[in-house]
Amino acid sequence: MLDQFKEAFREEAFELLADLEEALLLLEEEPDNPETISSVFRIMHTIKGSSAMFGFDDISLFTHEVENVMDLLRSGKLTVNKNIIDLTLKSRDYIKEMLEDSTVNLNDETQRTINQFKNEVRNQTVSTETEDELESEDEGESIAADSKVNIAEDEYRSNEMITYRIIFCPDNNIFLTGTNPILLLSEIKDLGEYSVIAVMDEIPPLSKINPELNYTSWEIILTTTFTESEIRDIFIFVESSAEIRISVIADSMDEKEMKIGEILVDRGLVNNDDINKVLTGQQKVGQALVEKKIVTQPQLDSALEEQRQIKKMLEKKKNLTNTSSVRVDSTKLDELVDLVGEMVTVQAHLTELASHKQDPSIISIAESLERLTAELRDNTMSMRMLPIGTTFNKYKRLVRDLSSELGKDISLVTVGGETELDKTVIEKLGDPLVHLIRNSLDHGIENPDVRKAKGKAPNGTITLSAQHSGANVLITVSDDGAGLDPQKIRRKAIDKGLLLPDEEISDQELYKMIFSPGFSTSSKITNVSGRGVGMDVVRREIETLGGIVSIRSKEGEGSAIELKMPLTLAIIEGLLIKIVDEFYVFPLSVVEECVEHHKNDQRDSQQNIASIRGEVLPYIRLREFFNIQGEQPEIEQLIVVNTHDQRIGFIVDEVVGDYQTVIKALGSIYKDVEGLSGGTILGDGSIALILDVLKITQIVQSEEKLLT
Repeated sequence: MLDQFKEAFREEAFELLADLEEALLLLEEEPDNPETISSVFRIMHTIKGSSAMFGFDDISLFTHEVENVMDLLRSGKLTVNKNIIDLTLKSRDYIKEMLEDSTVNLNDETQRTINQFKNEVRNQTVSTETEDELESEDEGESIAADSKVNIAEDEYRSNEMITYRIIFCPDNNIFLTGTNPILLLSEIKDLGEYSVIAVMDEIPPLSKINPELNYTSWEIILTTTFTESEIRDIFIFVESSAEIRISVIADSMDEKEMKIGEILVDRGLVNNDDINKVLTGQQKVGQALVEKKIVTQPQLDSALEEQRQIKKMLEKKKNLTNTSSVRVDSTKLDELVDLVGEMVTVQAHLTELASHKQDPSIISIAESLERLTAELRDNTMSMRMLPIGTTFNKYKRLVRDLSSELGKDISLVTVGGETELDKTVIEKLGDPLVHLIRNSLDHGIENPDVRKAKGKAPNGTITLSAQHSGANVLITVSDDGAGLDPQKIRRKAIDKGLLLPDEEISDQELYKMIFSPGFSTSSKITNVSGRGVGMDVVRREIETLGGIVSIRSKEGEGSAIELKMPLTLAIIEGLLIKIVDEFYVFPLSVVEECVEHHKNDQRDSQQNIASIRGEVLPYIRLREFFNIQGEQPEIEQLIVVNTHDQRIGFIVDEVVGDYQTVIKALGSIYKDVEGLSGGTILGDGSIALILDVLKITQIVQSEEKLLT
């Protein structure tokens, strides 16, 4: 059972570390943002406390040291700079390493990092007292010493929600000192959720009021993470001319609401005997106490406001504790999707059976099941959908570190992070996106002095964006760098034998050359790129996922590489077609239109070319491609698809119609069959093969080149 809790802690800690990296990169951009500093501190504090609870003592000890530095930042005794960000990011990596491998312990590297933190404190001329707070051990002792970290209660609770009752009773002559009490109340407002009740019992009749004197006091109910001393600091300049009482009335450790009678007793306004006297009646306790003149109406109103504030804090705690999300193992989710896929197949079988039987009762059941299956399918698929922004944020650290290594000033801008994509697609997009970003960093964006000479800003920008486009998501990696040089690519293509010296092709076709195996225009090999394997890997992995890669570039202004990815890999919308007695499925996302095709429509008997509304369109006969024997119908169907921004046709015998396609793997025996990406089971139990349109097109084009 303990191992299960430890695993849950690890998962939560990995999420916290991802949030920490994002917060640190944001802090580097906004070093004076107190909210971001507090966020970094809270994450460190949470990891420290949780790791100690589950026996990860090394992590707890190390994180405690880093947390002390974050506390100095939070209190303003240290200022944020690049060195502190670098050290904290390095510390974050150490913690992650210790979480991933239980054999990794505190070592000289971690001790060296702590010492570097201490040196930073000295460099910022922090007082000796502050530096003593930072050090938990003598300089020569190792952090891995067998000692326990004791967390003071005040330190622990400083990050917990606490509700205070503040009584602020200024002297009558406070105005004469030039003090405005309302400004003090406004400062209290900035500390958290609060409510203020003015106590005006002492206000005399209008004829006796002196406008230069104060007759009002205030009762404030404040829920905040600040300590009592921090609250008292607000009143530091009026302590001599006002009565200030601050008491804790509830904190986030409390589990129940306080009754109104308990609040009045706690305030010292009534005792238990007074409460017992009024409990016999039918009235509410508070109102009964007012009627018997044991308390005043303003005192009751103040107690009621306190009760509401405590209730609000407890409800917030309850909402945070009873979260609306459940952590589920991804394998269980995959199994659920597989079962839903089977259910979709069974439902299609039932629908087909009902259409043959023509029994109204069976048709009604089939329609109801179809509706429920569709809802179940959509809800299940939505569970697999994740915002791609989580993946995008991981690359900010990559850009930061590599741009520093390359001596460039490059920032990463992300757009459309809320765009959702299947978790499987997101997971497999990691490596291709890393390759693209690395290429933009190394090849795309020039050095600062080169940019200045071109009249550009010295700092470059890489933009990572995502947006929905029908059944696909468009992910674009663009930069404002030098752009692609067509002539340089052409020379390299000729050298590698990919292009004849006198062969003329468009720039768009030329750009596609960079996806060829071993192709690189870099004149030197670096740790970042230049080996000619990156872009080839990108295209292969994207096409494996059913996606398409395209390039836009303008020399001197920058490049953009667009990935057109399917929303999901489990269930897709397909177009079911038939050739003789065999069924095939086109992914509906690539299909543009279907038109009739007569034998006489063939414009060239040697080349498969058709004319559609004046457009010359090459086509492929699937019957010939798969070597299917049988009589050819007089009227065939031409399916127009778009791949790599190229329109091409496929001739088939018959178009059956749209079909909800549950993708099934073909198995190891058929894994090397080209032109197929999977299979699906039809309603009658027969098999339909899912076509890999892009691969079929590439095979036919390469065969034609060999023939010529």
